[in-house]
Amino acid sequence: MKILIVSDTHKHDENLLKVLQKVGKLDMLIHLGDVEGSEDYIRAMADCPVEMVSGNNDFFSNLEREKELKLGKYRTLITHGHYYYVSVGLENIKREASARNMNIVMFGHTHKPLIDIDDDIIAINPGSISYPRQEGRKPTFIIMEIDNKGEAHFTLNYLK
Repeated sequence: MKILIVSDTHKHDENLLKVLQKVGKLDMLIHLGDVEGSEDYIRAMADCPVEMVSGNNDFFSNLEREKELKLGKYRTLITHGHYYYVSVGLENIKREASARNMNIVMFGHTHKPLIDIDDDIIAINPGSISYPRQEGRKPTFIIMEIDNKGEAHFTLNYLK
């Protein structure tokens, strides 16, 4: 299973289109919020099922604030992250994921990529493919692959 994880496109969808062309066939696209009205366009350009949540800039969106997904054997919480103060740390969002018996939590909001794997909760932030804020400011996205043994692998990718 191959899943593209993105966040914070902020209605600048041209980079998402480039990423979709670059990565090839997908089983799912997960967008972690701040689509700013591009929900239908994103669903139309993705040739796979799409899961999306609202972000702090999705003022008039009907998207849910968060969702619980089953990805292979992994119980996964997807959220934008701003309600858990992810800009100051992972403690709140990991605590929430743990309280819900999740294995993985995926979030955006910070525009900084993160793959944090520990024994309890895997925390994933794909950064932003439109407005990156990490050092070097390169647009980022994450590919999650679940292998034949059911194990998840995460790869941070840069759009060049």
